[in-house]
Amino acid sequence: MAQIDSIRQLFFEKGLGYAEIARVTGFDVKTVKKYVHMEDFNQPLPKPRQIRGSKLDKYKEQIDEWMVADKQERKKQRHTARRIFDRLVKECPGFDCSYRLVADYVSRKKKEIYGEQDRFYMPLVHIPGEAQVDFGEADFFDKNVRCTGHYLNVSFPHSNVGYLQIFKGENMQCLAEGLMDIFAHIGGVPTRLWFDNLSPAVKTILKADGRELTDTFLRFKNHYGFATAFCNPGRGHEKGSVETKVGYHRRNMLVPVPEVDDLEAFNRRLLEECDQDMVRPHYLKRRLHKDLFEEDLKALLPLPPVPFDASEIKVVRTNSYAKFTLNKGKHTYSTAPRYAKSQVFVQLTAYDVIAFDENYREIIRHPRLYGDYEQESMDWLPYLTQLSRRPAALKYTGIYPMLPQEVQVFLDSCSYQAKKETLRVLAQLSEKSSFSKAAEAVRSVILHGARDAVNGHLRIPFFGHEKSPRKGRRVYEQELCISSYLLYASLSWCMLRYGYSSFHSHRLRWLMPSPVVQGDGVFGNYHL
Repeated sequence: MAQIDSIRQLFFEKGLGYAEIARVTGFDVKTVKKYVHMEDFNQPLPKPRQIRGSKLDKYKEQIDEWMVADKQERKKQRHTARRIFDRLVKECPGFDCSYRLVADYVSRKKKEIYGEQDRFYMPLVHIPGEAQVDFGEADFFDKNVRCTGHYLNVSFPHSNVGYLQIFKGENMQCLAEGLMDIFAHIGGVPTRLWFDNLSPAVKTILKADGRELTDTFLRFKNHYGFATAFCNPGRGHEKGSVETKVGYHRRNMLVPVPEVDDLEAFNRRLLEECDQDMVRPHYLKRRLHKDLFEEDLKALLPLPPVPFDASEIKVVRTNSYAKFTLNKGKHTYSTAPRYAKSQVFVQLTAYDVIAFDENYREIIRHPRLYGDYEQESMDWLPYLTQLSRRPAALKYTGIYPMLPQEVQVFLDSCSYQAKKETLRVLAQLSEKSSFSKAAEAVRSVILHGARDAVNGHLRIPFFGHEKSPRKGRRVYEQELCISSYLLYASLSWCMLRYGYSSFHSHRLRWLMPSPVVQGDGVFGNYHL
């Protein structure tokens, strides 16, 4: 990828021709033309492969723990490879790995954990169409849970116009998706982007202020065609425009602490607020920001014809509970019972973690977890069907405390067969709408008189009316006891009544005296 990037720089930035580039790089002219006109830099999906194990695998978690803990200690008081090997021999019965195997792993891990400090440079001349990029931190409430947000700021020094997007992390997916959303919103790509010390972009600092960029960032950079510049560490004034914008955005758009239900929707609103913020004069040029920004817009590069996929694909293995872990085992995600102890593909975006089977069919989608502490995202829906076959385990799962209290009481008192049927219907309703709506529908049925009969079936009193030529309208109570289909009928009424996704009315036709649903909560001549 670095060679492709070099060829494109020689053509687009240095202005060299195909033949000259071929002479300089040693590539064939046809190869040079191919890379110059290349438009799609998306990474192809990896092929399923068998991950070879190592005798050291079961000890790596312990090694990582020691080395991470060392980050808090003096450099000369950290574990060496020899010390780690000696501790493994002493503290781990049955350890039979060689010192060389341990030393090779420790050497690779040290580069990952301790890495060198990044250094950058930055020009100070700003022309229309160029932008600066930096992250800031600000809290927000995500569904009433306080989170530390990392908001991406893009500032155009020429016009002093800025945009921001907030995420829960500061990884490559957050950087790329934030920039892409801003590019799409303004309808173009800055000609040059200036960055600070961003680890998602820079892999290694080379001599003479050179940089080895990460593969994903290189693909992203070439896909959109912008040039890059990096400032020196500790020299925030080299990108003073965005440094100022970080504070401005926090004070004016993130105060008071935002309450967010949908982070993607909130980010779209932030872009609109930034547009509205342009209607004010520039602090020096005495012109409106929006007028100056028109000059920036004219200088932008066009958007590429092919969308860029900034996600990361991993191959993971699930445990006996059909769960897998990310972030060094700290973040746990569920799949479905059928995928226990199997290999699955995982796609990481800024917002989501999506699991796929071996044919890239989606299994489940989770909100992506962030933070350097143990967390778990558990979707119980795929487990409900399995649980309905073995309902005795209900109270020992995470599903039980998620149920309303009335439903818990009913399930505790009903028969084994009635419990199986209730959980089965709960699973089907959850699939059609959501678990919370399905649970509320069951609760509503119980609150309307559902109770367990002697034989263990769900019984619900129906209150209705009937016209009589001689006696007129009379009110009576009829108690039905039909096991599973009665539950279908009752839940269907609740879902109609409360706006949930309903079952088809034809399921009710043999249950009720009249097959016609006549309105809100009315089945034939019965009123619930």
